[in-house]
Amino acid sequence: MGTTQLEAVSEPKYWHLRTVLSQALDTEFSVGEVLPNERELAARFGVARATLRQALEQLELEGRLRRRRGVGTTVAPPRVGVAVETERPSWPGAPGDAWQPADCTQGAVPAAVAATLGVAGDETVHTVRRSLSAHGQIVAAELLYVPAASVPELTAIDVPGGPARVRAVLRELQRLTLEGQDRAVELGTARAEDAKDLDRLPGAPVLMVTTRFFARGRTAAVSVATYRADTCRLTFGAAGDVRIVHDGQRQVS
Repeated sequence: MGTTQLEAVSEPKYWHLRTVLSQALDTEFSVGEVLPNERELAARFGVARATLRQALEQLELEGRLRRRRGVGTTVAPPRVGVAVETERPSWPGAPGDAWQPADCTQGAVPAAVAATLGVAGDETVHTVRRSLSAHGQIVAAELLYVPAASVPELTAIDVPGGPARVRAVLRELQRLTLEGQDRAVELGTARAEDAKDLDRLPGAPVLMVTTRFFARGRTAAVSVATYRADTCRLTFGAAGDVRIVHDGQRQVS
């Protein structure tokens, strides 16, 4: 790799190193490649290992690097696109849906969810849990709330739980004519349950995407999807030609 001396700049040394390392990731390494160890990297750039660790931690936070026990620090794959606008709304579980079913429970839901669904606090709601993976890693976890009134025939299906129950709920939901959907995105922090599913620490930054599905003149279902902020990007428009990237600048793909 050779030796690269950092320029004298006014910004913090670790931040400048982060910029130089980011450029090296784009030109010298491929996705999944293991970086040299800290001693070699510190020697290459002529910095203390503490400074190097700060830069590596920043790049990991931005989703450029992935640290894996027993493997080392590797170049992370490209971010997964999260579509904010879609020209053709579709029900969860429709053809092309890449989410994997996990489990389904039924009962009351939090007051905020009940209010969004327009149901009473004690009304039965099916809570579907699904996950989305990319490059062998779970990048998002979803809670899909479906009121019993939206899938009235489900009670006649003898499926107690698990992925089969999820598929049964989605199948019944798709019997409805989808009249439209709306979607809201906000930045948040991972709750303990989300952090476990996403292999992140509680409080890690996440993207929260809430989608309401409409049928029969009412809210038929609500999806709350939690995406790892370090592995995902927002896309707008049918072609996804505008994106928000890790440095906060708007770019055209």
